[in-house]
Amino acid sequence: MKTRKTAKVWALALLGSLLLSMAVSTDAQTRRNPEAGKKKAARRIGIGTAIGAGAGALINGKKGALIGAGIGAGSGGVYHVYKKRKARRHRRHSRRY
Repeated sequence: MKTRKTAKVWALALLGSLLLSMAVSTDAQTRRNPEAGKKKAARRIGIGTAIGAGAGALINGKKGALIGAGIGAGSGGVYHVYKKRKARRHRRHSRRY
């Protein structure tokens, strides 16, 4: 009699922990946007700045490098926002069953 009760308690505990782990893992997976993040933003803006500075330096020296770096940083920021929104739209439309 006692072993049957113990088995039922263990079965309920196992079932409860299984359901809890499934609820936590699926919730965490659906909310993360892989294109968002400070590291990705910094990398994209930095690459835009470097390319703009290089192009500006080739065209007009030091002053051109400064102008190109500013334009490159702005375009890198715009590109980051574009990629973030595109991933959000894609994720929203791909969840259809």
